[in-house]
Amino acid sequence: MSVSKPGTLIISYLLLVLLAANFGMSFMLTKIVVADVPPSTIVFTRLLIATICVGLVMVWVGQSMKPLLKHWKIITVAGFFGNAMPFFLISWGQAKVDAGLTAILMAVMPLMTLVLAHFFTGDEKLNIFKILGFCLGLLGVAVLIGFDKLATLGDETIRQYAIMGGAFCYAVHAIVSKYLTDLPRQAVTVAVLLVSCLMMLPFSLYFDQPWTLSVSPAAGWSLLILGVLPTAVGTLMLFAIVERQGAGFLSQINFLVPVFGVLWAIVFINETLPPDAMTALLIILAGVAIARIKPKTNILEKAL
Repeated sequence: MSVSKPGTLIISYLLLVLLAANFGMSFMLTKIVVADVPPSTIVFTRLLIATICVGLVMVWVGQSMKPLLKHWKIITVAGFFGNAMPFFLISWGQAKVDAGLTAILMAVMPLMTLVLAHFFTGDEKLNIFKILGFCLGLLGVAVLIGFDKLATLGDETIRQYAIMGGAFCYAVHAIVSKYLTDLPRQAVTVAVLLVSCLMMLPFSLYFDQPWTLSVSPAAGWSLLILGVLPTAVGTLMLFAIVERQGAGFLSQINFLVPVFGVLWAIVFINETLPPDAMTALLIILAGVAIARIKPKTNILEKAL
């Protein structure tokens, strides 16, 4: 997409930073909520709030979900991998894992997407830089978790793996969402949110019995903000950026979200990072940066 008006690129970068700050906030908010609310109910409530908010926008712009009925299978898959499963895995993991470390672990998502795209798309094949970037990402994760803990299955380690499972789900969703790009944006978003919300409803009712929960004001407000800002408003901001500059421009957010996730956690909930956390973050982000390099010729494409 071309930039036609002076200042448009500056506004787009401002939106990108604001979106990164918005998404990065979700890890801090989840950490606050999970102290009082079980993961299934966190996910269901977050999705319900977002569905209502984006649904109102969908009605306001005059879109409808009726044309999406023939796409229900792919929408269901997108709802599972884009919302229901990753939100649950991350929320469950954050019961024992700090918000800042969660943000760093999630930074491997774009590197996972590169590998999946090689096998499930026809135009995003691996090259030497993508492979090197992926290897650096793995090294960063090893530094973060600790080489001595990689093969162990302690409770905190399992939860860290669960968070990376959430990152993997997002990577799958990035591939699946390519099949939904030609559909009305607000309508398809509401459909995906609604499907994922319905997926989580029985788990919340059966396992959590939310009517019996005692929720502190801090957790209640954090859950409301989690549904409105990172989930609903964040999605709408994402659309605005893609429409202005395209998906390639949006991909730069992968450098910013983990940074904001760490900053929010340090400033607002007084988390302290372990000594190797910033080193791990730099290694992972270096991997993301290297993976974005485009070689003139891809000597690995035919071999792989």
